[in-house]
Amino acid sequence: MNADDIQTIAVLGAGNMGHGIAEVAAMAGYDVNLRDINEEFVQNGYDQIEWSLGKLADNDQLSEEEADAALDRITPLVEMSEAVSDVDVVIEAVPEKMDIKQDVYGDVEEYAPDRAILASNTSSLSITDLSEVTERPEQFCGMHFFNPPVRMQLVEVISGAHTADETLEAIEDLSESFGKTPVRVRKDEPGFIVNRVLVPLMNEACWIVSEDDATMAEVDSTVKYDIGLPMGAFELGDQVGNDVTYHVLEYMYETLGEAYEPAPLLEEVVEEERYGKKSGEGFYDYENGDGADVPTDEGREDVKHRLLATMANEVGNLVGQDVAPPRDIDQAVMLGAGYPDGPAKMADEAGLDTLVETLEDLHDETGAARYEVSDGLREAAEEGGFHGADDEDTVEFTTVSLEYPGDQVGQIVLDREARMNTISTDMLDELADAVDVLEDDDDVRAILITGKGDRAFSAGADVSAFASSAEPLTGIELSRKGQRTFGKLEESPLPVVAGIDGFALGGGLELAACADLRIASDRSELGLPEHSLGLIPGWGGTQRLQRIVGFGRAKEIVFTSDRYDAETMYDYDFVNEVVPFGEFEEKAHDLAAKMARGPPVSQKLTKRTMLRGWEDPDAGLELEAQSFGHLLGTDDLMEGITAFMGDRDPEFEGK
Repeated sequence: MNADDIQTIAVLGAGNMGHGIAEVAAMAGYDVNLRDINEEFVQNGYDQIEWSLGKLADNDQLSEEEADAALDRITPLVEMSEAVSDVDVVIEAVPEKMDIKQDVYGDVEEYAPDRAILASNTSSLSITDLSEVTERPEQFCGMHFFNPPVRMQLVEVISGAHTADETLEAIEDLSESFGKTPVRVRKDEPGFIVNRVLVPLMNEACWIVSEDDATMAEVDSTVKYDIGLPMGAFELGDQVGNDVTYHVLEYMYETLGEAYEPAPLLEEVVEEERYGKKSGEGFYDYENGDGADVPTDEGREDVKHRLLATMANEVGNLVGQDVAPPRDIDQAVMLGAGYPDGPAKMADEAGLDTLVETLEDLHDETGAARYEVSDGLREAAEEGGFHGADDEDTVEFTTVSLEYPGDQVGQIVLDREARMNTISTDMLDELADAVDVLEDDDDVRAILITGKGDRAFSAGADVSAFASSAEPLTGIELSRKGQRTFGKLEESPLPVVAGIDGFALGGGLELAACADLRIASDRSELGLPEHSLGLIPGWGGTQRLQRIVGFGRAKEIVFTSDRYDAETMYDYDFVNEVVPFGEFEEKAHDLAAKMARGPPVSQKLTKRTMLRGWEDPDAGLELEAQSFGHLLGTDDLMEGITAFMGDRDPEFEGK
């Protein structure tokens, strides 16, 4: 089965995760059977979906008609036979206990059609063990959403020992149709990617306090303001639920050994039922106290290195055991845990030799198994870093070129001049790689995208190249591929400037819409001609354009298929600046250089906050508050204040 064959989905379990997954699937246009063990549970889940869809409509994130249509696609059920007897995919989201899940799959196997793919939303349990309860282990995989599913972008797609590649590809495509970003977990290991990094880190924080090596305030201050993570380790534990953390860690301890022994402090809070926010008290007191009030100035360098070393060691385990390459680990943790940078990249920046030495010293001092240096970390240290060891970092470009014009600007030049820089599948692949290369370059702080030659930024999609490809993509595959590639620019932590000279039509305009700022020469022409061809802008244009120019203007540009001059698009707020053709190259570079001189951490958090706020205003406000708190502890803030007081330009270092 491939993704195009999927029409109906059963979601088993109507709790927080189950009803969230059902809502996501229904909003994506699928018919959904939502099943739980009794009428009360399933009706409560259905009511939660109705409330959530109403809130999304109130916030103009979808229309009332779309909300009503999504709700109409969901059928609440109790009988397993009704829920799964005629579905294409079953997504199980029942409580995180192996025996419960295995019992459920025994029932599913009795009624589900042979074609159905089975996917578990488990956060850590063995996909292989679950699959062996069924008679179709090759059609079984993990599909781990993050809470809340409606908001969180990541889906870990986990391969069991028996899972067929076709199953993984179908579930990855399904995840993308949900509007999510799938990251493949290539080997069935406890914790998969995100929890394998997060849970040992939180456990190590507990060990530090248990052994009186630092206070809880010092640890959380270090994590939040020195390392720069969204929350302190104890703050995150309370948010996730300390019982959840403990159960995941307990499973790792049982399956992976002594290195994952729970710290006494974590055992203590769980025994006392101090689970965190949901119980009113955890590491912090949320009922009678101030909650997670993390000090900004109590960080310690030794704690920082100890925690970074723990995180790097887990990245080494994941890489060394072929669970995932560094690039996928970074993407998963950034999307699933909100890290400002990926853990592999953070470890590289801290220096792997230093982190290896930290672990060796701790092991010599304590003898604890958790400080034994992983083979993957040692190998990466010898090869100059996790990303230095990643073969994908060495990229040869043929349809784009990378230039470094100075002033910490990395320039991507669309390099198909003879075809007016039209966008082929190869160019989409190379654009994605080029963004990765520039993001990994510490000397680059802003991206400038331009087209080669004097005719076009990009005249759109190269339709003939798509049609003549040896392995042509379907229309849906092509749309999703472009959406993924362009989304990398929108989500890049670096500020992105599109320098438009000449034609920016169709996919070219959609590409420019992903940039943070757009500068155009006065001879440029811009437009979306898709409707004149009987098509629709398929690389994010229908969504991004309305955010930039407004709903009415976006419809005008799309429906008329007209070409607009740069001044008109300036009046429509699509172009930020129009410059004479003779000055275009200099002005485009100057604008990118100005962005490169800005405060890197603040720019990155601002982009993330604004993007999240468009998707969900409440989540955007929460991220804004967290970002503001984080920035109060940065060196860049002090540099900015000092420069302002001294009437000079600041020199931000991204610290």
